[in-house]
Amino acid sequence: MNPAIVAEGLSKEYRLGEHQDHTMLREAVMSAFRRLLRRDRPEPERRIWALRDVSFDVQPEERVGIIGRNGAGKTTLLKLLSRITRPTRGTVRMRGRIASLVEVGTGFHQELTGRENIYLNGSILGLRRTEIRQRFDAIVAFAGVEPFVDTPIKRYSTGMRLRLGFAVAAHLSPDILLVDEVLAVGDAEFQKKCIAALGDVRAGGRTVLFVSHNLEAVEQLCPRCLWIDGGQIRQDGPTRQVIAAYLATISDAGQGSLDLRTDEGRSGTGEVRYTGLEYLGPDGRPADLIECGAPVTLRLSYDARERVNNVHFGVMFYSDLGTLVAHVNTWSSGIQPPPIGPGAGWLDLSLDGLHLMPGRYYLSLWIERHGENASVDLLEHRLTLIVHSRADAMQRTLPRRAGLVHLPCVWRFDRTGRGHDREA
Repeated sequence: MNPAIVAEGLSKEYRLGEHQDHTMLREAVMSAFRRLLRRDRPEPERRIWALRDVSFDVQPEERVGIIGRNGAGKTTLLKLLSRITRPTRGTVRMRGRIASLVEVGTGFHQELTGRENIYLNGSILGLRRTEIRQRFDAIVAFAGVEPFVDTPIKRYSTGMRLRLGFAVAAHLSPDILLVDEVLAVGDAEFQKKCIAALGDVRAGGRTVLFVSHNLEAVEQLCPRCLWIDGGQIRQDGPTRQVIAAYLATISDAGQGSLDLRTDEGRSGTGEVRYTGLEYLGPDGRPADLIECGAPVTLRLSYDARERVNNVHFGVMFYSDLGTLVAHVNTWSSGIQPPPIGPGAGWLDLSLDGLHLMPGRYYLSLWIERHGENASVDLLEHRLTLIVHSRADAMQRTLPRRAGLVHLPCVWRFDRTGRGHDREA
């Protein structure tokens, strides 16, 4: 069987500060204007390879996930496959009708209404007017913009434009579907719609390339996965194996005490930075072994370069497939931290019982200014937490079969008219 997609030696080089591929007249004019301004003060040319020598093939009806850090080259790859931009080197061959959900909603005309843009975008994406008319109600309902369908797009919020763009493209019937991070275009309810729509695509026997940071969705939808790192394919294989290898490289494998001062995988304004994390047992000493259900304290050390008011601290627990298991933070706990810094300090997050099933988990740490939605420090999936089985009943369970969380409970039986309690 001939492959649906064949990529051979794909490479893409960018000159920093320049727009090499102008998809709009406005971009070409602005680029010429910038060059005119810099004519008398030339700067040294800087180049970067977003992709380098990427080769793979995808069979018809195969579903392939693409994962990697921000800036790894995932979106660049989809743009090359979509022919939004041209490769510097290499070739792409694709068989069949292609639909691309890359930068959805960016092609809308701001002065036209939602209704007019549906017809315009649908025509651009290859639908006949009769096909658009037949699917119009479904598109509007999917996007959730019924009250605003005759309102100019310029009045829409960013989320509304993105949802409408996805809805139009999702109602095509392509042979090949290229999807880039559509799960970030709406709230939880709309994300469920996206997953369902992609499931329908899967059931329809189409070829799918799916880029997402939602690793659970990738694992659910795609049997095969590509991990792109630094513009190159780091691993290609069964999705669960690739995800496990990817997460193992972006998290520290240690337990007990971790030094975060030199961690480069962080973002935020930096007035306060996490400098360390310690797992402490009930005796207050570093705990190298953390058991399911046992109490544990996370000691978070920080350093503030200036006095900072009204900040909140949070810890997010993820499964080994990227599912958010718990999100603990000072704001939702009703705690207002005192003014921070300047200088070093620490805070303790104490859990009476860490009721996670045995296995590997990943932690994200954040500091934010409350009410400003401004990230001060963010370390995403940078820390590993390994939870071990207890020496008692926990050995009777299988983590994958038993879920992610162990819930302490009481079983009560009444076979003889007298209640008997059994705590678990």
